[in-house]
Amino acid sequence: MQLIASPLSPFVRKVRVLLHETGLAQQVEVVNLVTTPIETDPRAATANPLGKIPALVREDGATLYDSRVITRYLDDLSGAGLYPEARLWEVLTLEATAEGIMEAAVLMTYEGRFRPEDMQYAPWVEAQWAKIARALDALEARWMSHLSGRLDMGHIATGCALGYLDFRHDGRGWRQGHPALADWFTAFAQRESMTATAPA
Repeated sequence: MQLIASPLSPFVRKVRVLLHETGLAQQVEVVNLVTTPIETDPRAATANPLGKIPALVREDGATLYDSRVITRYLDDLSGAGLYPEARLWEVLTLEATAEGIMEAAVLMTYEGRFRPEDMQYAPWVEAQWAKIARALDALEARWMSHLSGRLDMGHIATGCALGYLDFRHDGRGWRQGHPALADWFTAFAQRESMTATAPA
């Protein structure tokens, strides 16, 4: 299998962390591409008509894309149980919350990197951050007991989302007002799967 990827994408990192946690990392070749919202690498467009990454090219089936589709497939393949049936809806909701943080943070990054300065719209950027801030408040208030439990895909997605905030938006100080979440992330970031996939 091949993972069409980018080393800086939090969505790709989520898949790569899962690969490390499930022992599948040696079975998947990671092909890193340079792709942007403006310029799509032809290999990404071939793997996914939307041109988005990650995409998982399988030898015995259709290519899978969208990180949540890929992680469900790989978890099923490995039998790791990162989507436990007993807590499935909680795990999926936590994963969706983390994905929402990633999406808003990536859009903020794109606004600064790919729009001409005279076309950038500060209220739109702040609206994206407001989504992130609300999600962080929810994690702090409602999800810490879950995050303190057995590893599942919600943990991995949350860890990758917070890692991306550190990587691209550190100046926003997401830890302020979220002490329990900050402490959790400090410990989670030390996992071998997280250190092995940290963006340069």
